[in-house]
Amino acid sequence: MRLTVYTDFSLRVLMYVALHPERLPTIGEIATSYGISRNHLMKVVYELGVAGYLETVRGKHGGVRLARATEEIVLGDVVRHSEPDMALVPCFDEANALCVITPACKLRSALHEARSAFLKVLDAYTLADLVRNKAALRGLLAAGTAMAARPAAAGPATSPGASRTKRIV
Repeated sequence: MRLTVYTDFSLRVLMYVALHPERLPTIGEIATSYGISRNHLMKVVYELGVAGYLETVRGKHGGVRLARATEEIVLGDVVRHSEPDMALVPCFDEANALCVITPACKLRSALHEARSAFLKVLDAYTLADLVRNKAALRGLLAAGTAMAARPAAAGPATSPGASRTKRIV
């Protein structure tokens, strides 16, 4: 099973916001920290707000915060909400079940069982579980922000022993 980028971004946004309960992170800040598109995150944040996972605060000092405690946000629920189609194969959709063996297919039931097991595992985890290592995650996200803020023209960092002068030929 493969989750969509939208679901990945949804989980990452929730993690980022959970790591910063003392303030209101912005969409731009989150996008910069992860090195992902701000435009993609706008839709993700909006939908997480509609679903009741986030609250948005407008204005100069605005941003986002969790609308629920981290212990109340179950990963399986977030995935079910953010995945548009949990059908692993076309025959999962009764309206489009065109396969000739669907009435007797054992593969279909095995895939149903696998999907259920996948979601059952995610149902055992909350957002609180994902952010227990706050210090490590904050450090990595800060490093991502620092890398994104570095001007592209600066080029790659040089090693300590390398010459810093340019040679003109």
